[in-house]
Amino acid sequence: MLMNREEIKAVIPHRDPFLLIDGIESMADDTVVACKTVTGDEEFFRGHFPQYPIMPGVLIIEAMAQALAVLMLSRPEHRGKLGFLGGMDKVRFKRQVKPGDQLRLEVTLTKLRGTIGFAKGKAFVDGEMAAGADIICAIGGRYV
Repeated sequence: MLMNREEIKAVIPHRDPFLLIDGIESMADDTVVACKTVTGDEEFFRGHFPQYPIMPGVLIIEAMAQALAVLMLSRPEHRGKLGFLGGMDKVRFKRQVKPGDQLRLEVTLTKLRGTIGFAKGKAFVDGEMAAGADIICAIGGRYV
C-alpha cells in the first residue's frame, strides 16, 4: 500500500463518516488506484437500505473524486489546498456494491487546466466494473 488512511488524511480534509477511501495502492503523474473495503458498518447503510444494504452510487462517485483529489493535491503546486467535485458526466452504474466488497478505484487525469482537473474514473469489484464516470475536480482554498 502506497498510502494508508492516515497518510490520505494528511492530503485531503475528509474524515469519517465521509472519508470513502482506505488506501492508495499506486499513484503516477496522471493515474491513481485507490481502494475501499465496504464493511457494512458504514453510516450510510443505516438508511440505504436497511433490509438490502448497497453502497449509494453517488458515494461510489465521491470515492473516485476523493482518489482524484489525492492525486491532484499531492502535486507540489497544489499541496495544502482543497479539492472540490466540480462535475460529472457519463455516469454509469453496472453492479451493486454490497457489504464485504472490496472497491478498487482507478482514476486517470486526462487534462489539467490550471486548477481544474478532468478525469476518467472506474470502480471495480472482483474485476467487474461497478461504476464509471468522467469527473471534474477544482482546486481552491487552503486546507492547512
